Amino acid sequence: MCLEADRNLRTKAYFVDVQVCFVFLKRTSSRKELPVASHFGDRLCVAVEKKRTPLVVGLDPVYDRLPAEIREHPEMNDSEDAGAAIDAVATFCNRVLHLVAGKVPAVKINSAYFEKYLWEGVEAYYALVSEAESLGVEVIGDVKRGDIGHTAGLYSQAHLQNPIMTGLEDIITPDAITVNGFAGADGIVPFADTANAEGKGVFVWVRASNPSAGVIQDFADADGVKMYEKLAEVVGEIAKQSERTGERGYSNVGMVVGGTSPEATTALREKYPEMWILVPGYGSQGATAADCVRFCNKDKMGALVNSSRSIIYAYDKPEYQEKFGGDWEKCIVQAVDDANAELREAIGL
Repeated sequence: MCLEADRNLRTKAYFVDVQVCFVFLKRTSSRKELPVASHFGDRLCVAVEKKRTPLVVGLDPVYDRLPAEIREHPEMNDSEDAGAAIDAVATFCNRVLHLVAGKVPAVKINSAYFEKYLWEGVEAYYALVSEAESLGVEVIGDVKRGDIGHTAGLYSQAHLQNPIMTGLEDIITPDAITVNGFAGADGIVPFADTANAEGKGVFVWVRASNPSAGVIQDFADADGVKMYEKLAEVVGEIAKQSERTGERGYSNVGMVVGGTSPEATTALREKYPEMWILVPGYGSQGATAADCVRFCNKDKMGALVNSSRSIIYAYDKPEYQEKFGGDWEKCIVQAVDDANAELREAIGL
């Protein structure tokens, strides 16, 4: 039975085939039952061991690429209507979450794909964070915030601190976020300190996976030290502080290092064994499982391998279409299973 969605009362109902997919009425918290002192680095170890994979599924939803079943639904068939479009995007992401949550240790939600829709998108973003938390997966908010001083502190509170203000108590923020660290330690420590206080984590963007990244990030000083290597040194000094280290030896401060140039960047793994490395580029951007798992430590921990488009749009691939036809959900499940199989073989899990 469908429920009427009253956006003025901040009530969301998302529909698929005239079925309510999920509804948020003030979004009651269903946060994972974890001790207050639970350490993000330790939780990642447990999650990767439990799921036997480092795979992270990234949610980068684009309306025009959503399955026809969703785009053509009468409540969601207008890409120019913010409410209809974000309902479609949120419905799709919610269904993907339910498909993959039992198969991966973490999901990464890219806030840019929601911020496009302004307040409705931001509401949907936090609703999906809450839904992912309720499914028991670690949630990385791909927000790439960066600044210094008081501004950095406010950014960190907005994205890592579960609100205590009246009217916001039911909002849940991600378990970790991505941070732009090019302002140096002044732009990293405020985020790291909030993460410490909240039992959460940060991943500092050190080396990107896009083709032109090297023009800037590989620029070397007179001693031959590249820009990304110097930034990694700054992050490493923060990460190795004892108050940021969990029982398993991993810090709650990690790095984002693209998997598309592994020969140049895997030296970072050896130099900073205490850091979790979030590795984008697997799948659609061309990085292989072997490329990505070079970032694992000898204990087979330490790397989170992100795949976004090659998973969530698997139904566009001929090999999956041939096998499953128009059943887009089965295509996504198979893509996750295939990626997990590749990564397990490469790591030896």
